[in-house]
Amino acid sequence: MDYLLQAKNLTRRYKDNIALDDFSINIPKGSIYGLLGPNGAGKTTFIRIVNQITAPDSGEIYLNGQLLDKKSIGRIGYMPEERGLYKNMKVGEQAMYFARLKGMTAAEAKKRTTYWFEKLDIMSWWNKKLSELSKGMGQKVQFVITVIHEPDLLIFDEPFSGFDPVNAQIIANEILELRAKGTTIIFSSHRMESVEEMCDHVALINQSKKVLDGTIDEVRNQFKTGKFAIGITDLNHDNLTQLQADYQLTDVKVNHELTSFNLLLDKDYSQNKLVAQLLNYGQLNHFKEIIPSMNDIFLEAVKRSNNSL
Repeated sequence: MDYLLQAKNLTRRYKDNIALDDFSINIPKGSIYGLLGPNGAGKTTFIRIVNQITAPDSGEIYLNGQLLDKKSIGRIGYMPEERGLYKNMKVGEQAMYFARLKGMTAAEAKKRTTYWFEKLDIMSWWNKKLSELSKGMGQKVQFVITVIHEPDLLIFDEPFSGFDPVNAQIIANEILELRAKGTTIIFSSHRMESVEEMCDHVALINQSKKVLDGTIDEVRNQFKTGKFAIGITDLNHDNLTQLQADYQLTDVKVNHELTSFNLLLDKDYSQNKLVAQLLNYGQLNHFKEIIPSMNDIFLEAVKRSNNSL
């Protein structure tokens, strides 16, 4: 696999506190990579190291195969959770100013700023000061400033904070479009539904260590519990009693002819064999494995990690 960012054995200490402990990660090109973890787990430390705000005590980071250095900054865009714009500067001038800092000419900066302001329908804000805008409006300006120089790597820390659902979806669509054009994105959020919908890969950090990583499907499959949602038509009382004796059933509901329930299946037991047995009791209406959500996985992985320490 072709990786844009590779972190190898990063460790960072602050006095007696280990913020990041032998942390390694490989982020594929053109992917959205979810960086997850409880508050204080080490996510922000890793992001600060990538942006060269701080340096690791040991370990290395490679961007597109080259050791990260000062020249790499222009190839990275970073939207922090705590936004950092000038409140009394007009937003059009502000966007152009940050674009110039990223190495663009004045003409290029104006062209790119105009493109994004028109794309997000915010041209009318050009001469407004940030202090005149709502938090959500300011977030849109911050987004433009983050992506304006077309970096290879974008880092979004809680990108939907402050947005209403409509504008959150607009920004989500823009992030997905950037990914489709080949941009690599690190996405840090506590909104697990957004992670599940948008990310290709995820890594979870807890207490300074990486405790899992992989594609969304790989991670979800690791946490399968063998629970199935099943519905049987014309299941009589005696057959239901027999099923309850043979298997672990929960959430049993009878609605006219349909009986639905969850069944916990031993990992060594054949699904095909189970289906064949269920057909003896009535007509199978539905049979679906229940895969844990990313929110459930997050909670369970943190719990397991804490218990192992």
